[in-house]
Amino acid sequence: MKALAEIKDLANKNILVLGMAKSGVSAALLLRKLNAQVLVNDAKVEQPQELIEQLKKADVQMILGSHPKGILAQHHIELIVKNPGIPYTNPVLVAAKEQNVPIIAEPELAYRVMDSELIGVTGSNGKTTVTTMIQLMLDQQDHHAAYVAGNIGVPATTVVQKATANDRVVMELSSFMLAGIDQLHPHIAVVNNIFSNHLDWHKTRENYVNDKMRITENQTKDDYFVINWDNPEWQQLAQRTAAQVVPFSRQGLVENGAYAKDGQLYFKNERIMAADEIGVPGDQNVENALAAIAVAKIEGVANKHIKQVLQTFSGVKHRIQYVKTLAGRQFYNDSKATDIEATQVALKAFQRPIILIAGGLDRGDDYTRLVADLKPHVKEVIVNGQTAAHMQEAAQAAGVKVVKDSPRVKNSVAIAFEDSQPGDVILLSPAAASWDQYQTFEERGDEFITAVENLSKEKGDVTK
Repeated sequence: MKALAEIKDLANKNILVLGMAKSGVSAALLLRKLNAQVLVNDAKVEQPQELIEQLKKADVQMILGSHPKGILAQHHIELIVKNPGIPYTNPVLVAAKEQNVPIIAEPELAYRVMDSELIGVTGSNGKTTVTTMIQLMLDQQDHHAAYVAGNIGVPATTVVQKATANDRVVMELSSFMLAGIDQLHPHIAVVNNIFSNHLDWHKTRENYVNDKMRITENQTKDDYFVINWDNPEWQQLAQRTAAQVVPFSRQGLVENGAYAKDGQLYFKNERIMAADEIGVPGDQNVENALAAIAVAKIEGVANKHIKQVLQTFSGVKHRIQYVKTLAGRQFYNDSKATDIEATQVALKAFQRPIILIAGGLDRGDDYTRLVADLKPHVKEVIVNGQTAAHMQEAAQAAGVKVVKDSPRVKNSVAIAFEDSQPGDVILLSPAAASWDQYQTFEERGDEFITAVENLSKEKGDVTK
């Protein structure tokens, strides 16, 4: 991080941190170090006591339980740092816009104080995997450290305080985060893919795409824009950047970037490794690897290090994460599949019989889009959450012979084990957000993992 003495523009400003959580607390504590006057406001009264104590110790004011009318004027607010998930229809944010009070997201605050090189990663699916792969590859280089931050679950304002000018920060950036940037400027920006996600928040696909593309709006000809070339629409998006375009293609559509050809992975005609050597299954992970290879090669990482990382990569938690083999059944946790496209990716990753656990928050998505992906290998679907009926209809349309209801994920695990046979895959891939029953997708995935571990103890099976 820059020396505190260099950062003077926030000193003595009255700043509202809207939304608590880890990122809100991290932002508030950083702002206090910068001598700002900070107020944290969250609609929920109940907050982790540890976080409350941290804020009290730093002399941060808190208003919990509501978003009071007049909070901006009463506290003379000059800047808002908002939780990315809070929509701009929130009354406080509506009032802020009317009063011309600037609104930024937590990663934007982090960028303003960092002096490390920034690599930004966005996309509808695969962001976390790509971010992690890049960090592991960059971390192989001497005299440099690489950190992950952002939507991956690590507050950017925490990471930038330990990252030096010689380090790289690989920041996963959601569309919600990118909607709240101003100066944020990645040296390398990655767009892994763009589907039609979060339209309940963005309202239109055009809005969603525009927010995703904000990742490149501050880039110049000296920067790099890495983008998936396997869709004509994404190719067109490459015309909206001033940076040097570095494409990647699983379909082998380019040779001036990273691509797959005849089962091999290349970068600009230089062979890196065989695709089937990647440590995690599925075509999506080939695409993820190609995106990471493109960034690593731009950064000068040796091929041997790239290959080592990809060969030993076992996935990230909650994203087609292998959990355990129990009595011949393999359990996979894909709780981060919060949309239909992510579950389609997971289903294509397996060639064996699948018992699918799915369902969650109903955003009005069309689950008939899953029918073709359910047909090849899914033998049973266990549904829960608000989308249970929609998932059941899709499963029946796909000819899945067994469809069962379950109140929660932990119950689904027990049902799946009893209904399965050795050689089956038991896959949690909800195709929906978690917020109808769980605080986060991590909480949902952790419940799955715990249920599998408890089942293993009950059955007396120590197979890993």
